[in-house]
Amino acid sequence: IGHEKFNQSATYNIESNLINFFIADNRYQLQNVSQTNSREMHNYYEKPFYNEELFQTIWEKLREEKIVYDTVENLRNKDIYKLSPYKELTPQQLDIKNEILDFCKENITRDGNHVIAIEGDAGSGKSVLLSSLFNTIQDLAHDSSSSLHGTDNYLLVNHGEMLKTYKGIANSLPNLKKKSLMKPTPFINQKTKDDSKADIVLVDEAHLLLTKEDSYNNFKYQNQLDEIIKRSKITIVIFDPKQVLKIKSYWDDRLLEEITNQYNAKTVKLTDQLRMNANPETMSWIDHFVAKELLPLPPKKKDSKFELKIFEEASAFKEAIESKNDEVGLSRIVSTFDYLHKKDKKTYIVDEEGINMPWNSTQDNITWAEYPESIKEVGSIYTVQGFDLNYVGMVLGPSVGYDEENDRLVIDPSKYKDTGAFISRTDLAPEKNQEIKEEIILNSINVLMKRGISGLYIYATDPELRKRLLELQCKGENQYE
Repeated sequence: IGHEKFNQSATYNIESNLINFFIADNRYQLQNVSQTNSREMHNYYEKPFYNEELFQTIWEKLREEKIVYDTVENLRNKDIYKLSPYKELTPQQLDIKNEILDFCKENITRDGNHVIAIEGDAGSGKSVLLSSLFNTIQDLAHDSSSSLHGTDNYLLVNHGEMLKTYKGIANSLPNLKKKSLMKPTPFINQKTKDDSKADIVLVDEAHLLLTKEDSYNNFKYQNQLDEIIKRSKITIVIFDPKQVLKIKSYWDDRLLEEITNQYNAKTVKLTDQLRMNANPETMSWIDHFVAKELLPLPPKKKDSKFELKIFEEASAFKEAIESKNDEVGLSRIVSTFDYLHKKDKKTYIVDEEGINMPWNSTQDNITWAEYPESIKEVGSIYTVQGFDLNYVGMVLGPSVGYDEENDRLVIDPSKYKDTGAFISRTDLAPEKNQEIKEEIILNSINVLMKRGISGLYIYATDPELRKRLLELQCKGENQYE
C-alpha cells in the first residue's frame, strides 16, 4: 500500500486484519510467512477509522470481486479468527512470547528437560498467545538461519472442540501441519513406541491432563504432564488450576509444584482480562460468586460495556439470549452438568420444568457454538471451555442452591450428573474426594460464567437462590440511586 493517507502503523494494521480474515474465510493458504510477524497491539492516530470503517470497505470490495465470501461480522464470530496466530498481541503477551522464544533458543541444545509454565485465569489470552507462539516456532523450524531449524515440535490439545479449531487454522498456514497437532495420550504412546523425543512441545490447558492412570483412555502412567516432559527437550505448559473439571485430572498447588520443581520450571503469568468487556466490579462479583459469596449486583449504569442480569422466568431468559443471537450472533445457553447427558445419540433435556431444551449435539468439523442450530441447544462445560461467546446464558442447575442462614451459595455434589468427573481416587482420603467434587462444580461455574464478551445472563433453577439473586439485583440498582 503506497499512499500519504497510509502511515506504517495503519498499513501494518490492515495487513494483519487481511491475514486474520483470510485465515477465518478458510479458502487460501498464506505464502509470505517472513512478512507476517505478530505485532504488538497499540493505538495510533485514527486507528478506529482504519481498523473498522476502511477495512470494512476493503473487505466488501473483495466480496464484490468474489475473492472472499463471508462477511466481516460472521468471520469475527468464528473461533478460527479469534485464535489466528496473526492477531495483534498485547504488550504483556508479546513480552511473554519473546521470553519463551529466548528460553527455547537457549535450551534447545542443552541436555535435560526444560519447562516453562504460563499461568492465567479464564479470558486472560492464553490460547491466542499459544497459537501465535506455536506458529512462530514452526516458522523458525523451517528457517535455515534459525537455531530452531529442523526441530520436531508439537501442540498438544486435550479438548476435542479446541483441536478442531487449531486444525482449521492449519489449513491456511504452510508451516502448521495437522500431524503436529495431537491429544496428549496419543503423543505419549507414539513417542514411547518410536523411542524418540520431541524438541519443543506446547501443552494447551494442562489443567485437563490426567494425574492418575486411566486405562479407559489408554493412559498407563500416573501423570500425563510428567510423561510429556520426559519425552520432550522443552515443554511449554498453559495452566489454570481454577479450570480443573475431573477428579482424575485433579491438580492442586502441591502437585503442580512437585512437578515444576523437579524440572526447575520457570513460571510466567498473564494477568489481563481480555475476553470480557466487564469492569472490575462485575469481575469481582463473579469471583465472589464462585467463592460462594453473594453480593449486590453492580448497577447496570456503572458498566456500559457488559450486561450482567438475573432472570425470574426461564422463558424470558431464553428469549433474551435468542434476541442477542439475532442481534450480534454467537450467543448461547450453557448449564452446569446437573442433567443426564450420554453419548448414545439420544436426546437429553436440561431442566424440563423450566428451560426444557436439549443438551448439545456434536458436529465433526465445526465447533458447537458456530453451528447455527445450537441456539436451540444447551452447551456443557466440555463444548465451550476455551471459547468466546458474545452473550452467555448461564443455567445454574440443582447442584447450586442457597443457604439462607449464612446467605451463601451451597453446593450439593450428589445432584451433579457428570459421573465421569467424580470417579473417586483411592490415593486420596474420602473427605478430600468430597472436597474436590465441590471444587470441580465451582470451577465449572467459573469457566462458564467467563465465556461472554458482552454479557452474562443467569437463571437459577433453585427457587430460593433465584429469589435471592433477584433481591441482590434490585439492591444493587437501589444502592446506586
